[in-house]
Amino acid sequence: MSNPSSITRAGWNTRLFPSGIPPLWCPLLTHYRDDGSLDHARITAHLRHLASHVKGFLIPGSTGDGWEMSDAEIRELLGLAQVQTAKLGLHLLIGVLKTDAAEAKRIIQEPRQGSFTGFTVCPPNGKDLPQETIYNALADILKLGFPTALYQLPQITQNEMSPETVAELAARFPNFILFKDTSGADRVADSGLDFGEVFLVRGAEGDYARWLKAGGGPYDGFLLSTANCFGRELSQVIELLMSGRRDEAQRLSDRLAAVVKEVFALVAGLPDGNAFANANKAMDHFFAHGPEAASVNPPRLHAGSRLPIEVIRQAGAALERCGFLPQRGYLD
Repeated sequence: MSNPSSITRAGWNTRLFPSGIPPLWCPLLTHYRDDGSLDHARITAHLRHLASHVKGFLIPGSTGDGWEMSDAEIRELLGLAQVQTAKLGLHLLIGVLKTDAAEAKRIIQEPRQGSFTGFTVCPPNGKDLPQETIYNALADILKLGFPTALYQLPQITQNEMSPETVAELAARFPNFILFKDTSGADRVADSGLDFGEVFLVRGAEGDYARWLKAGGGPYDGFLLSTANCFGRELSQVIELLMSGRRDEAQRLSDRLAAVVKEVFALVAGLPDGNAFANANKAMDHFFAHGPEAASVNPPRLHAGSRLPIEVIRQAGAALERCGFLPQRGYLD
């Protein structure tokens, strides 16, 4: 790549997002066949179902089993994703979910075919890492010159980029285009520091109407696991806020937050997978198969187990109570 400072951030954004950066992004679920192989047809159907309302995707993300899949599985998934997102005119951030900066650099520099928007990386792992170490590791990746999103993920890295670290990286590297925070603490976005128009997206769930700048919050958009199931509704929240209809946005946000809280609680004690993937697989099962989804074999997890049927049943009941149970599935 050319010198990353030779193009301004506005230049990167114009090149990558000629119609503007999508305000809603989704870390796509990964679906599996009974034998554990990637279910290409199911993944494609899910992506096509979302494409009307979600225009940006992170693949793989934590919700897409990015921390569990082998490199071979990730390459296969990305091959499929690049073909399908190109066909659908969608933006694709490739998740390089490695907590070792040298390993992340190696993967980013691998020869790659097909179109994509950029890479997503997180800080190196370590509870007591000083900010200087985090800064240097991320700067080393940004020096490669690729458009890059930084991912605040303390659940995995055991640390956080400070607001000052993020601001310094933003000032130095115009190819740093997007920042995702899934911590729930929102220290960067709430800091009031100047991030040079880096696009800030929130990855933590809940109370959706309060977080966007259009509603008085600190974020430009969302990158949410629940966009796998509620792409239409989250888009509606964004549109309502942008049109000044905050009360309507809040009512819809409250309904979404209620069902999400309930289903996440259902999967909290499961031994396999992570809560983001498991909760969304339980709900997506109904969006895929419709009201009778409980009679269909539950979704397979990467570990080889399946979601318990009782989790599926209760997830369906929660969707129905909150008014989100679909009349038919997108696989019908």
